Amino acid sequence: MEWRCWLPAVATALLLCMTEADKEHLQAENLSLLPVNQHNKVLNRGMKVLPRDCYDMLIASSGTARDGVYLIQPHDSPIVAYCAMQEGGWTIVQHITVNSSVDFDRTWDEYKNGFGDVTGDHWLGNEHLHQLTRGPARYKLGVKLVDQDAVTKTGEYDPFLVEEESTGYRLRLGLFQGTALDALTLDTENYLHDNQKFTTKDRDNDNYFQNCAKLEFQGVPGGGWWYDACAGANLNRRNVIYWQKDCNKERLCKYAWMMVRPSETVKVIHSGHCRKEEL
Repeated sequence: MEWRCWLPAVATALLLCMTEADKEHLQAENLSLLPVNQHNKVLNRGMKVLPRDCYDMLIASSGTARDGVYLIQPHDSPIVAYCAMQEGGWTIVQHITVNSSVDFDRTWDEYKNGFGDVTGDHWLGNEHLHQLTRGPARYKLGVKLVDQDAVTKTGEYDPFLVEEESTGYRLRLGLFQGTALDALTLDTENYLHDNQKFTTKDRDNDNYFQNCAKLEFQGVPGGGWWYDACAGANLNRRNVIYWQKDCNKERLCKYAWMMVRPSETVKVIHSGHCRKEEL
């Protein structure tokens, strides 16, 4: 559990402390995920004290921050990320469009560091996922699925943790709630993704006799994922987004998102006092 107390004056100062750094070259560890012609669209460029995540940025703005690309700093170095502020300050860690032009058939290092475009289809990076979810706050994972009829289903896992690289970026998930099916922690088809290591085409950590990331459907490999043997869900298969009965070969989905935010936070109280908010 993390406690945060933000006075309105402090929040305003943090948001408005723009300096000459705004005119300098943008610094971010994953800057390759933002096209050069989009660098000027980073909404908190020049901020002296960077937020840890998008929810921190929302609090720093007293709830006025808008959707878009922000610099955040979950660990030592800043990174760019897309923030869904209108939905409550979620940090987008994955977005995919069916038949995306972004190739999700990537190596271990590419999944580690991230690829794609944070304003569109992308994977933020397993190392950044680890740094975001390692604490001190407890984090939760949000999933959003949109099918061909524009029907949206959502789900949340609380808590959510991606362990360090030495564990294979093992996935740890808590309780599920939502309108989507629980495709990661319920062993409904002998596929249990919780507690699995991440697998890519060049690093096989799954429980199948073949590499699940290499298995093709209509000529397209599965992409990196926390496979079992192989998958009850896979949001990185770009020709068929897969999530049990919600998204599959018969029920096509157009888009999928994965996002994270703290599961317990503290509201801004204008009197300057803090109190816990259960989300």
